[in-house]
Amino acid sequence: MPIILVVILLGIVEGVTEFLPISSTGHLILANALLGYDPEEWKIFNVVIQLGAMMAVVALYWRTFLAVITGLVKREPGAFAFVRNVLIAFLPAAILGLLIHKQVEAMLGSATIVSVALIAGGIAILVIERTVKEGSIASVSAISWQKALMIGGFQCLSMVPGVSRSGATILGALSIGVERRTAAEFSFFLALPTMAGATALELYKYHDDLGTVGLPLIGLGMLVSFIVALVVIKAFLAIVTKRGFGPFAWYRIVVGSAALAWLTLG
Repeated sequence: MPIILVVILLGIVEGVTEFLPISSTGHLILANALLGYDPEEWKIFNVVIQLGAMMAVVALYWRTFLAVITGLVKREPGAFAFVRNVLIAFLPAAILGLLIHKQVEAMLGSATIVSVALIAGGIAILVIERTVKEGSIASVSAISWQKALMIGGFQCLSMVPGVSRSGATILGALSIGVERRTAAEFSFFLALPTMAGATALELYKYHDDLGTVGLPLIGLGMLVSFIVALVVIKAFLAIVTKRGFGPFAWYRIVVGSAALAWLTLG
């Protein structure tokens, strides 16, 4: 398959999966394995194209961010609470990521770990959906700093490929009383510093060697992921509001099981 088609395909995978609780990194690793490519050669590409999906959040929620900036200038408590919660929730993953970065990188090439994590995460979503009552916290600024820190702790689970950053964040939020839509949106906002930090770290470490793909194709992958993520985020919120997270749990279990079977028999 021509490399430009692979780049477009992976950009679509990133855009579809980044904000769904199904693990974008896990899907990119599985896609590399299915296509027969060395995950190490595409590791930088898989991280950096997340910036495209990240910009989709900025494009869709620009009014929210503008309101927060305006609120900060006016010294509004809600605006300060919004920024505080995002930054506090970001800290655990930032600190732990720096401490165990090598161990995390070692797992990024394992499709088996991804498959098992997809299944385990799917089961966890089903359990949370069926045992936790609908939360009452209906805005990001209404989350206390203590609960924001707890959500950030849950996000650390996503360092295992296949767990899903958005999935871990959303499950953490649901378990401490945040309602579904707000939990999903908080995961979007928390993605911005998390993904920006991860991308900056990778570019700093490997700026002289961007792997087989190269900067122009990385840019193409980012553009594709941006366009696809714009559509997916809106659809995701509509599904969550009406049907909850159950459909994504069953998807994880089916895909993880199929991938594990393929890896075992292959």
